[in-house]
Order: sequence, then structure tokens, then C-alpha cells
Amino acid sequence: MHARVVTFTGTPDIDAGIGILRENVVPVMRDQKGYRGLHASADRSHDVLGVLTIWDTEAERDESWDAVAPVRRENMAAIGGEVGVDQYEVLLQEFGGIPAAPGSALLLVPVDTDTARIDENLAFFRREVLPEITSSPGFQGVRLLMNRESGRGMTGTSWSDREAMAEAAAATEARRPGAAARGVLFGELSYREIVLADIG
Repeated sequence: MHARVVTFTGTPDIDAGIGILRENVVPVMRDQKGYRGLHASADRSHDVLGVLTIWDTEAERDESWDAVAPVRRENMAAIGGEVGVDQYEVLLQEFGGIPAAPGSALLLVPVDTDTARIDENLAFFRREVLPEITSSPGFQGVRLLMNRESGRGMTGTSWSDREAMAEAAAATEARRPGAAARGVLFGELSYREIVLADIG
């Protein structure tokens, strides 16, 4: 599977943006071939709104960008703020018994790694890190996204509440030195709330 992440920074009205996504964007996405879902998350303290869409294939993800161009332009302007777009492959995803939903907490960890070591580090993550994450109290889901050309990616973990997310963040920080020794650099952690979830 593949993913697109659109991030609005300096969004003047987060709630209005959520409404625009729900009413104008999700219905159009549902009509696109290969669509597998949309999750929106917000960091209200920093006026950030992020939109993750999941697609069956890279081609379907890329084709959808052109297919929804008029709707995208209109609604991006309505949401406001500066816009960044990132394209990823979904290397891993796993969910707990209770799925993430609006109100769930979301911890995003940007990562940067040597492209030649992506699969090696993915195997380490599956073997050593994933069991720790999935067994933690409040766990709801994890996705590991990666751009194989640039070596830039993101790990997102969803949690039942902010307390569980804070514990996960502390565990992530404790892993930072070991990750660096394997050539994986963590960026600044982003603390979000899931504000919209549509499963394709």
C-alpha cells in the first residue's frame, strides 16, 4: 500500500478545516480507485492539520492527485495555511483491538535513514520495537511510512488517550540513541489528536 500526507501549517480555523474535509473531500476520495481510507489529525496548539490517505498502489495514489485537482485546489485554499505534501510507501501497519477514532491521540515521529538500510531497519523494527509498542497500555495502531528514494519517513502510533501517548513518547526518546547507531535519525515528535477517520 501507499500513502499521501498533506500537512497544513498555520491553519486559521482547525474545526472549519475538519468540516471541509468531511463534507467536501471525503466523498470525492471515496470515488477514487484504490482508496483505502483517510485520517485527519490536528495539533491545535501549533495550528497544524494533517491529512493521511491510504491507497492500494502507487499508481492509484498518484492518479488520484490529478483526478481530484479542482476539488483539491478549492478546498486547500479554504482550509488555509501553508501546505506540504509527502508521498510514502506503507511498510508496516498493525492495529489493536480498538481502532483509532476521533478523540484518539496520535504520536508522529519523523525519521531519516540511509536508503540502503531501509529493509534492514524495518526488520529490526518488526523484531524489537513493534512488540513493545503493541503491548503498551492504550495501544490502538501503528503505521510505518517511508519514501525509499529519499530515506525520509514517519512512524505514527495511535493511543487511547494523551497519557498513553506520553508514555509512548518517553519510550521513543529512550530509543533515539540506539536508532542513531543504526543510522536512523528521529525528528521532532508531533503530538496530535485524531479528528476525522474514514475507512475505505
